[in-house]
Amino acid sequence: MSDIKFGTDGWRGRIADDYTYANVRRAAQAFAAYLTQSGAPAGGQPGSVVVGYDRRFSAEHFAAAAAEVLAANGLKVFLTQTATPTPVISYSVPAKGALGAVNITASHNPPEDCGFKVRDAHGGAVDPAGLSRIEAHIPPAQELAAIRRLPLAQAIDKGRVEVFDPKPAYLAHLADLIDVQPIKDAGLKIVVDAMWGNGAGWLSEILGGGKTEIVEVHAERNPIYPEMKRPEPIPPNVDAGLAVGRQVGADCVCIMDGDADRCGFGDEHGEFIDQLRVYALLAYYMLEIRGWRGPIVKTISTTSMLDKLGQRYGVPVVNTGVGFKYVAPAMIEHDAMIGGEESGGYAFRRHVPERDGILANLYLLDFMVRTGKTPTQLLKRLFDTVGAHYYDRIDTRVTDNAVKAAAKAKLDAAQAGGLTLGGHRVVDKVTLDGYKFVMDDGGWLLVRFSGTEPLIRVYTETTDRAAVPAILADGLKLAGL
Repeated sequence: MSDIKFGTDGWRGRIADDYTYANVRRAAQAFAAYLTQSGAPAGGQPGSVVVGYDRRFSAEHFAAAAAEVLAANGLKVFLTQTATPTPVISYSVPAKGALGAVNITASHNPPEDCGFKVRDAHGGAVDPAGLSRIEAHIPPAQELAAIRRLPLAQAIDKGRVEVFDPKPAYLAHLADLIDVQPIKDAGLKIVVDAMWGNGAGWLSEILGGGKTEIVEVHAERNPIYPEMKRPEPIPPNVDAGLAVGRQVGADCVCIMDGDADRCGFGDEHGEFIDQLRVYALLAYYMLEIRGWRGPIVKTISTTSMLDKLGQRYGVPVVNTGVGFKYVAPAMIEHDAMIGGEESGGYAFRRHVPERDGILANLYLLDFMVRTGKTPTQLLKRLFDTVGAHYYDRIDTRVTDNAVKAAAKAKLDAAQAGGLTLGGHRVVDKVTLDGYKFVMDDGGWLLVRFSGTEPLIRVYTETTDRAAVPAILADGLKLAGL
C-alpha cells in the first residue's frame, strides 16, 4: 500500500505496484466522500456519477472496482458499456446531470501504468483545491474496513449501477458543433492513428458513407502499444502512423492518444505538425474562418503565437499553470473560446471544458475543406500572419530526489539578467508553473517538473530555427542535467 497523490490530472501509478485494486478502492471511497459533500449542481440529478475506462490492461476490472465502491456509498453509477474516449465520458457528466466522473485511464503514460482521472459536474478537470479535498478523504492503508463495497452484479440488480452506451448522446451533441457532411463529401484520404486506444473507429463512423476514405492504423486493443514507446501523440510514437500516411498518399494523418483526449496531426507529406502549431491553427481557424471571438486560455508551456493572434483579433489571452486542472476552471471563469496545452489537448466553447481529440481533428479537417488548402498551405497562411515559430522538447527521467532538489536549487538561483540561451539574451523569468525564461526574440525556454511522471521537461519555442538545439542544451545545463 502506498500514499495516493493526485497530480496534474488525477492519480497514476504502476500496475500491480502501487496501482492495485485496494488502492483504486481507496481512491473511489475518497471521491465518493468528496462528491456527496459537494452536493448536486443546480438543475442536476442528485447523487449520480459516471464511470468509464480505456483499453489498458484490466482497465474494465479496475472500473468495476471503483463502481462497486461508489454505488455502496449511495451514488447512482452510470458505467460505460465498453472502453470509451475520455471526452465522451466527460460529456456524459452534464448529459446525465451527474456530480462528476471517474475515468480509469493513464492517458499517454507508458503501458505499465494505469490511472484514476476525476471530473467535476461540468465534465472538466477538478481544480487543485478540489483535488486536495479528495486526497484528504483517502482512507489510510490500515483502515481498509472503512471502504464500502457493493458487488457489481448486486449493484446492477438493485439499480445502483446502470451500464449504458454514451455514444448516441455525444454524437448528437457533436452534430450541433460541426457539420461533417462537407468533410464526408470532400473525397479526402485520411489516415487515423488511434494509438491502440479508445479513439479507434470513431472518426470512421462519423465520416463514413461519403467520398472521403478513412484508413485506420493501431485500431485494435493492445495494451503493450507496439511500434511506440507510449500512446502519446508526439514523435517517435507517431512515426509508424505517419509512415502509413506517406505510403497511401494521404491528405493528412489524424492522431489521438490512448484515451482520445489529445490530438496529433500530420500533413500531406506524412510530416508531423507539432502541437504548438496545431493549437495556433485551431485558434486561427476559430477566429478567421468561424468568426468566433472570446478569450483564449493557454498553459504557460504553449505557443506565443496565441498572444500574437490575440493582439491581431482583439481577444484576451489567459495564461495558466500546466494541466487542465487549471485550464478547465479558467475556461469556465472567462467563457473562453478555446483552451489548450502543449501536450496536444484542446477544448472548445459550447462543449465540455475538457480536451477532445475527436473534435479537434474534425475542426482541423473542416479548416482544410472550408479553405481548400493542404495542411502545409494552412501553416504558411498562419506563419504569414504571426511569423514562423519553432518548437522542441526534451524529457529527462529523474527518480533521485537529490537530483531533483539540486535542479530546483539551480533554477531558483538563475537570474534573467546576464543569462543567454542559444545565443539569445534572456529578458524575463516567470515562475507561474516551473521556470520560464523569456528571450529577446519573444521565444522562451521552460524547465518544469512533470506532475504525472518522474520527468523533468525542458521545452523551447523560438523564431530562430537554427538555435533550437542550443537553447535546449543550455536549458539542460541550467538545470544541471
